[in-house]
Amino acid sequence: MLYSMLISEISFACSMAGGWMQFVGIKQSAAAIACALCTAAAAQTYPAKPLRVVVAYAPSGTVDIITRMIAPKLSEALGQQVVVDNRPGGGAIIGTQLVAKSAPDGYTAMMANPAHAANPALHGKLPYDTVKDFSAVGLVALSASILVVHPSLPVKSVRELVALAKAQPGKLNYASSGIGGAGYLAMELFKSYSGIELAHIAYKGAAPALTEVLGGQVPMMFITTPAALPHANSGRLRVLAVSSAKRNFMLPQVPTISESGYPGFDNADWYGVIVPAGTPREIIIRLNTEINRLLSSSEVKERINGLGADVAMGTPEQLDERIRSEVARWAKIIKQPVMEK
Repeated sequence: MLYSMLISEISFACSMAGGWMQFVGIKQSAAAIACALCTAAAAQTYPAKPLRVVVAYAPSGTVDIITRMIAPKLSEALGQQVVVDNRPGGGAIIGTQLVAKSAPDGYTAMMANPAHAANPALHGKLPYDTVKDFSAVGLVALSASILVVHPSLPVKSVRELVALAKAQPGKLNYASSGIGGAGYLAMELFKSYSGIELAHIAYKGAAPALTEVLGGQVPMMFITTPAALPHANSGRLRVLAVSSAKRNFMLPQVPTISESGYPGFDNADWYGVIVPAGTPREIIIRLNTEINRLLSSSEVKERINGLGADVAMGTPEQLDERIRSEVARWAKIIKQPVMEK
């Protein structure tokens, strides 16, 4: 309606002036103005219906848990229901493709993690472009992985583990929740930095992988802090290091891998909200503002800290830069997995 009224009024003015070519130029300008006004109007009334946040994993994983922690608070802030939609499969590709093909109207979002940036290198051709088909909203949390070994493995430090692995190249195994999972990516990066060769054994989730390490069938893995802590306290696992640049507040006595002889090693798992490319900037800013606001509450901070993670607030540009840099990093690490040291 607004667009038609603008065109009619401008058309009348131009006919009075007798300038058809002038009208063509003004008509194009009017169309641009009308589109801008419509976009602004849509942003002002947003949201007018429930929102969907896609989790490209099964329920109960870390991505799912963090999403469900913030969904109710975001719903309160926006005045609309926020529905968590689990779409597991294909190493997160199925859920990610769904978001990429969704309307860029602010009603479909996704909680992304490092696999989002690693998948181009892991799977080659994807049914979407990891960078071009999405817009970043903002980071939610950062979490370190913990390098653990079964007590039967005769090592008590990262240096001793590397020495043992180099003495038996390709003979030691490590467990993970599967290719592209957080534990897999952390170990591939560690292999790259240390120059060791390890055999990968993939399981259908972190829980069965941990069970095998606890039983001594597989000697090591990277795992989340809360999952490792009770077994470390009981002596069923030995913790060697944390993957982030700084020590984890749940295990302050445990050194980082960087402190253990590999300066610069930093592999914090990240969780951030993304939306389809083309989503209006006004809507992205609204979502970013509300998410940052809820993350600043002591209740949300406490719950995220309980997962061994830190709240991470920031701008859309900061998350976008993280994704772009990690796409480049994982392309290098996965395609050229061993660096000389």
